[in-house]
Amino acid sequence: MPDITQDPLRGLSDALVERVRGAQPLVARIEVEGRSVRSGTLWRKDVVVAADQAFARVDEAKVVLGDGSSFSAHLAGRDPGTNVIAFRLDGAPEPAPLAAGEPHPGALALAFGADEAGASVRVGVIHSVGPAWHSRAGGRIDQRIVLDMTMSGREEGGPVLDAGGSLLGISTLGPRRRVLVIPATTVEGVLEPLLSTGRVERGWLGLALQPVLVPETMQASVSQSRGLMIMGVAKDGPAAQAGVLAGDILLTIGGEGVSRPANVAQRLGPAAVGQPIELRLLRAGTVLSLTATVAARPSE
Repeated sequence: MPDITQDPLRGLSDALVERVRGAQPLVARIEVEGRSVRSGTLWRKDVVVAADQAFARVDEAKVVLGDGSSFSAHLAGRDPGTNVIAFRLDGAPEPAPLAAGEPHPGALALAFGADEAGASVRVGVIHSVGPAWHSRAGGRIDQRIVLDMTMSGREEGGPVLDAGGSLLGISTLGPRRRVLVIPATTVEGVLEPLLSTGRVERGWLGLALQPVLVPETMQASVSQSRGLMIMGVAKDGPAAQAGVLAGDILLTIGGEGVSRPANVAQRLGPAAVGQPIELRLLRAGTVLSLTATVAARPSE
């Protein structure tokens, strides 16, 4: 018989078991009365983070950590832009520090979730790693990390580690239930405002937008074939005060062409609040420029 101590599959299995054992204290089971159990990540002492989209309106919760200890928790803040929600606990331990992982396509990744027994784990590979991107809600995510694995809704929000045990971030379900990672740097970037004010302030113009083709007779003169139809203008919002009307076609914002609502969201980050921004529009066959002062997005 072969010496099993030299069996590479046995060695891989044992290594995975050790990784799971080391990550288990980070996994949080979040229980909200009357709703399904969800997963979260013990991010720092007394703070658990999770995927915001996994939670409807919530104020209070019970959090059970990997060692079985349970804590009352209350909502500290949530940011739909980056899909991060934070809960404050009272008396939770400080998690063991983990090095920040660097994702590479083809590398192994371990995604953890919560279940009744403590922690569940999914093993897959990093399918792709892309540059920073913006969500439709205006949040900037530092990298687009896609995992080649499946995941249930209750596991979303748990920690994701690389094969070396370094922290990549927390999991979330994207379009068509593709498993993505919210990078650790993104979580850290929004955590302080969430803990201090409950939200991340981002820019707002008060527009409802729909991609459209620019009328063919105008495409040459405006140097683009696509824009965004103004479907609605919030009363007394920044765009309304600037003179934008429903039916206008938005061509550029801040001098950059737009063809998708995400293009607008990219220009309305936290630094844009209070700043003037030029809107180039097509109205009844005439090109005009208006200046709006970006406001903070109203609370939901």
